[in-house]
Amino acid sequence: MTNTTDRQYRPLVYICSPYSGDTETNIKKARDFCRYAFDQGQIPLAPHLMFPQFMKDADPAECDLVVFMDIVLMGKCSEVWVLSERISEGMEIEITKAKQRRQKVRYFNSRFEEVEQG
Repeated sequence: MTNTTDRQYRPLVYICSPYSGDTETNIKKARDFCRYAFDQGQIPLAPHLMFPQFMKDADPAECDLVVFMDIVLMGKCSEVWVLSERISEGMEIEITKAKQRRQKVRYFNSRFEEVEQG
C-alpha cells in the first residue's frame, strides 16, 4: 500500500462540458476529459456526472438546484476547464460565474488541446 504522505499535490479542477442533448456521447466525453485532467496531475470534479444519478434533469426546480450546487462546488476549484466545442446554457452560467470570481478558465478542444477562449 502506498503511503499517502508520498503523494504529490493535485489541484482540484472543475470540468465544464455539455450534458444535455446526446447525453450518452456527452457523458463519455466528460469521462474522457476527466481522465485527461487526472493524467495532467489534477483532481477532476465533474458534478454533471454525479448529480443525474439521483436528481431529475427534467424537473425545472431540481435543475435550478443542480446549477446552484454546481456553482458552489466550482468555487472550491483552482481552475475551470471547459470542453469548448459546444457551450451549453448551463456551461455559460458556470463560465460567467467563474469569470466573475476571477477563477482561471481554460478552454480545450475535442482532442483536449488547450485553445484560445471559445
